[in-house]
Amino acid sequence: MNAPPEASPGAQKKLAVLIDADNTPPGIIGALLDEIATYGIASVKRAYGNWTSETLQPWKKALLDYSIQPMQQFNYTTGKNATDSALIIDAMDLLYTEKFDGFCIVSSDSDFTRLASRIRESGLTVYGFGKRDTPKPFVQACDRFIYTDILGRPEPVPEVRAEAPSAPKAPAPARKLEENKNLVNLLRSAVDASSDEDGWAYLAEVKNNILNKKPDFDQRNYGYKKLKDLVEETNLFEIHESSVGDSPATTIRVRYKKAKRKR
Repeated sequence: MNAPPEASPGAQKKLAVLIDADNTPPGIIGALLDEIATYGIASVKRAYGNWTSETLQPWKKALLDYSIQPMQQFNYTTGKNATDSALIIDAMDLLYTEKFDGFCIVSSDSDFTRLASRIRESGLTVYGFGKRDTPKPFVQACDRFIYTDILGRPEPVPEVRAEAPSAPKAPAPARKLEENKNLVNLLRSAVDASSDEDGWAYLAEVKNNILNKKPDFDQRNYGYKKLKDLVEETNLFEIHESSVGDSPATTIRVRYKKAKRKR
């Protein structure tokens, strides 16, 4: 199969959004689609499940409000997940149309690990969305994996007893971040891999390097909206921000401090 044509400069990515409704709560769909909009256009939006089942009835409002196409899949036999098979078959059909730049797979099920790997083998980007207990093989098979609990408060679901929404994650303090050896080592190695001879690295390249290693990395997991804010709060890096010509855009570079600032 030929790789999809290169998008013209400034063109947004065309994305296929495939939702496993069996293990995705409908209350997150608004925030989920807002997040997906930052990566591209949701050209296809499909949700898979047995829509004759009472357990999926709360999905009705979300399907209508966000123009998501419900894909019916009956449970042919007990113990077999026909929904997963239907989603995988549809994903491969869409892949072979060569009309998309990437796929958004919304599920916490490890059954989609091979699907994510296969899509990436074709040169397309895979964004995964799921719960914190999503198996690591599926997380690692995606280019980027976003935990749905950081997307904001879920919308109330009519006629269903919803779990109390968790409060927004409070930013982790500097001392806590410095003591997180895994985070510090991840940031340092990414800066080192992206730096010039003077040790400066563009923050955008640092983030790309981090995501190549840990697809589920997200500064919002630590309570920060932007990576710059997280890096700055660690108190371990110098930060230099400069404007680009006459435009409002800026470039941000970071460098590891040889000696930590005294408090």
